[in-house]
Amino acid sequence: MSRPDPSGRSAVIRAALGGSVADFRDVPGTDLLDRWIPQYEWLEGRLAHQVDPYSKYTTGRITTVTEAFDRSGRRLGLGPSVNFASQDYLSLASHPHVLAAAHDAVERYGVHSAGSAALMGSTQLSVRLEQRVAAHLGLADCTVFPTGWGAGYGVVRTLVRATDHVVMDALSHACLQEGARSATRNVHLFPNNDVDGARRRLSRIRQEHPDAGILLITEKLFSMDSTAPDLQAMQRAADEHGATLLVDVAHDYGSLGDSGGGTLERQDMLGRVDVVMGSFSKTFASNGGFVATNHPALKLALRYNCGPLTFTNALSPVQAACVHAALDIVQSAEGRKRRERVLRSSEQLRAGLTTLGVEVLGEASAIVPAVLGSVADARLLTRAMQQEGFLVNLVEFPAVSRFASRWRLQVMADHTPAQIEAFLTYLGRAQAAVHTSEVSLV
Repeated sequence: MSRPDPSGRSAVIRAALGGSVADFRDVPGTDLLDRWIPQYEWLEGRLAHQVDPYSKYTTGRITTVTEAFDRSGRRLGLGPSVNFASQDYLSLASHPHVLAAAHDAVERYGVHSAGSAALMGSTQLSVRLEQRVAAHLGLADCTVFPTGWGAGYGVVRTLVRATDHVVMDALSHACLQEGARSATRNVHLFPNNDVDGARRRLSRIRQEHPDAGILLITEKLFSMDSTAPDLQAMQRAADEHGATLLVDVAHDYGSLGDSGGGTLERQDMLGRVDVVMGSFSKTFASNGGFVATNHPALKLALRYNCGPLTFTNALSPVQAACVHAALDIVQSAEGRKRRERVLRSSEQLRAGLTTLGVEVLGEASAIVPAVLGSVADARLLTRAMQQEGFLVNLVEFPAVSRFASRWRLQVMADHTPAQIEAFLTYLGRAQAAVHTSEVSLV
């Protein structure tokens, strides 16, 4: 999609349709707070023109139709909007079984863990949850964390020392990348899902550093592209070079696979990966994360040496109860039907986007990455859709490459074919309007 030459626009409009947060990370100045004024002014300009779609908030339950506002308090749409912007893949956040479990936990345990897992913050619910998740993944042990981000960052930071090496997929989540770079300068990226690229780096490191520890990192389902690696080949590569494989399962655990085991289950890798980490926040209706393994020493290594676990309060009993209830559903016939509905909706949405000329990445899952191209068009399309009552998440540089701005559309089990068709119908109109400059920023 192309736009007319923007050279005649005012500087304010050009700024609102261009630039990125990366432009403001090295602003000079001695005042640590004033350095962020240029970014503040740029974001406020975007907000004034309704092309800043971030920091939205809701006023009720997360469902396929929800009421949302931008960060200034302006309503998005004329009323409740069709929601493709929430990570509730099986639509369990308001499921009666999950709500009842939360209520029961409040009555029995209260609402707070009141301590670190290293002290007395664990509850019977969280201990049992660790056992259930480990069993579901076919692994011997599991450790739950208060956040998924903390689990990813913390396990990398705990395993890797300054003299060790990390070989990781270039699209690995920020928590993993930040954990790696905080642990060692020896971080080696390989192209997304490129097993041969990973193997070449492993081979070179092992030859040059025969005594170093090596952590190989990938994901089961990459959230920006909806692609998955060959996990059997990744584990073989790690074994051949004396490395440890860590797989992030945040986006497909519970939402894919016959029993909800995700890509591990689909690739017959349950119980066969060195270390598995993930998040409960995508499918299991709660904050929280976990690290699972067959190695007997990792749980206590994390409990007493991992900042995001050792020095913060444990998963609350209410959160643990919600994950238990969600796992009940995930492992049931109802869960299987919900996963089937997610895939049907994903396929309908992907097919409709392709018909409209939108590039769709990866394979069918709860994530539908729709590439929009230029940042200007992406911001205008996002504004048009949200004004009409369709909630979407825009992903821009530096999260993706400069000319690959996209929506990460997120399908939920309760989305209906009619909701998806309505989204596609209005998107076709919005494309035409943006393409012919029938939209403006005033």
